Amino acid sequence: MDPSKSKMEPNREKENLLALKVMRLTRPTFLHVTPITCDDRDLPGSTFSQVVRSDMASSAGLEEFAMGELLTLPQNFGNIFLGETFSCYVCVHNDSTQLVKDIMVKADLQTSSQRLTLSGGSSPPIPELGPEGSIDEVIHHEVKELGTHILVCAVSYTTQSSEKMYFRKFFKFQVLKPLDVKTKFYNAESDEVYLEAQVQNITAAPMVMEKVSLEPSASYSVSELNTEEKAGTSIFGTSVYLNPKDIRQYLYCLKPKAEVGAPRGVLKGVTNIGKLDIIWKTNMGEKGRLQTSPLQRMAPGYGDIRLTVEQIPDGVLMEKPFNFKCRVTNCCERTMDLLLLLQNSGTSGLYWCGVSGKQLGKLGPNTNMELNLTLLASVPGLQSISGLRLTDTYLKRTYEHDDIAQVFVYSDQEEPA
Repeated sequence: MDPSKSKMEPNREKENLLALKVMRLTRPTFLHVTPITCDDRDLPGSTFSQVVRSDMASSAGLEEFAMGELLTLPQNFGNIFLGETFSCYVCVHNDSTQLVKDIMVKADLQTSSQRLTLSGGSSPPIPELGPEGSIDEVIHHEVKELGTHILVCAVSYTTQSSEKMYFRKFFKFQVLKPLDVKTKFYNAESDEVYLEAQVQNITAAPMVMEKVSLEPSASYSVSELNTEEKAGTSIFGTSVYLNPKDIRQYLYCLKPKAEVGAPRGVLKGVTNIGKLDIIWKTNMGEKGRLQTSPLQRMAPGYGDIRLTVEQIPDGVLMEKPFNFKCRVTNCCERTMDLLLLLQNSGTSGLYWCGVSGKQLGKLGPNTNMELNLTLLASVPGLQSISGLRLTDTYLKRTYEHDDIAQVFVYSDQEEPA
């Protein structure tokens, strides 16, 4: 599809021999019609229907449909959104009857933070331009900043009388935000991190979401949770449109890489997760792309000691011992000498089996050890494991761990299939 041209050019200065014209290049849009209809029994009868059918802009067989078959060129500058490619056509035309020499055409883009040279920065001057001659150039630039942008076009040349002439023109436009992106982090019991990204279309037109992905940092690996595992299709179905004000939620699971991260269970402080990469197209096929700034996540604090469950059965038989495995991690900067205490609660249906007061030995900073423990269930239902105590004999400090995990207890008659 050939791009259309929407004019963005003020009146040229008559004292110059050359005229400068700048037009933004955009795609055409469908011509909208406003059909007026009424019942055939009303006073106008079929007059309105005949007018609509005779309108060349209406679609044959769909005369009452507001969108026609014709394309129309934009009559104004239109909107430019962050992540889109700004394209414009620059034309310098010799309106005079004189020959001009050494023509230089330069185009700069001034933003709130920088000035970019789009064209003519290092090009040699054009030797001459005769009457009715023109210099044409198409400029493309990916918009990466919000706010006011000023396109500065400067033209210099030399007349036949060796007089050097120079003039500039300024074209101001606003760059708007197309998408509103919000992120939330959820920390799992393990070191996994779940990222929820909410993407909202805040433009006035629908867009096609081609790609929404997470590019992880070097410390993490990522798996997308936005497709059905068996079918391999998107959870959003076949619809790829995101209508104005609509929101889509994307979910990702990140796992720390063992070879580059801190020891297991000892991730601390602020870590760089990665950044979102979003690609979309407008309803006429114009492409846009956004990348968020690096997403920062504050690792949760676990205190001096972290206890995580490594292995536990989903269901256990009542009055029959069962095993579960947990991991103890020293998250502080000092060595601990640990003592294991197991306390049974009269209100709980689970009882510890084993020796309480067992010496676990020394545990260095940022290291861990595994514990294999045994319990006996006496009450059916969903029971919570509590009563595990770890005492640091160096500081005489006890760390209490309750509600460590839950297990379903069933009797012989209730054994699940």
